[in-house]
Amino acid sequence: MASVASPVIFKEFCPLYYLLNAIPTKVQKGFRSIVVYLTALDTNGDYIAVGSSIGMLYLYCRHLNQMKKYNFEGKCESITFVKLLSCFDDLVAVGTASGRVAVFQLVSSLPGRNKQLRRFDVAGIHKSSITALAWSPNGMKLFSGDDKGKIVYSALDLDQGICNSNLVLEEPSSIVQLDYNQKVLLVSTLQRTLLFYTEEKSVKQVGTQPRK
Repeated sequence: MASVASPVIFKEFCPLYYLLNAIPTKVQKGFRSIVVYLTALDTNGDYIAVGSSIGMLYLYCRHLNQMKKYNFEGKCESITFVKLLSCFDDLVAVGTASGRVAVFQLVSSLPGRNKQLRRFDVAGIHKSSITALAWSPNGMKLFSGDDKGKIVYSALDLDQGICNSNLVLEEPSSIVQLDYNQKVLLVSTLQRTLLFYTEEKSVKQVGTQPRK
């Protein structure tokens, strides 16, 4: 006798008002009042990261119930992608509409962890909107993709405070998703999905037919 599948239960979750109320709906720039739009989101067990249209990253700590703000110096531009990582230190990578990428190494109260906020910049390779970010599990590698098909690899040395970046792959269409594991980068574009083997610098396409 076939087993009867358990019924699917739909559950409604209420909005996170404690989070939304900590983010302003408008900011004043000179004589102008600018509406703040929420443009990017990522979560893990420790943080909720929210990017905004004014270039401000709002980072909510779930354990302390505290909201912190981080921004880029200079031009105020929309954040298009955020990616959190919890390893030995807590890291968050941020991409913007003009192609700027920054990594924030967060402060931790735990013994032996980072005690000073540090920022690393991926300098000058991307020239268009960041559409995807992917971490290696140990936080030493960051891959970033943009809407012109460029993928940049950034090697981070958190102890020395160094970030070295170079272009590793260029596709003819926009990058829509990146994921990295065991020296293999999974890349999805508007036209195809492929595996990029970072050691051999070789590409293997997934499937044979292009996306329409």
